[in-house]
Amino acid sequence: MAVRRRTATARKIVGKKAVKNRIYQYEYYTLPLNLYLPKSMIEKWGTEFIIERDEEKGRIVIYSAKSTEK
Repeated sequence: MAVRRRTATARKIVGKKAVKNRIYQYEYYTLPLNLYLPKSMIEKWGTEFIIERDEEKGRIVIYSAKSTEK
């Protein structure tokens, strides 16, 4: 059994950066294992995802929990 499967919830992270007396604010979404998700993916599929890790092939696959529902 080389494939591990688990569910995960994406977290929203808000960051700030100061450049030449101006403060810029940005946001991004992340899953465990330091996997970053585009904002468009969160808007389309929500925050619940399924992560499959295939250790033999060295592959990580991310599925939306909504896309697997029937």
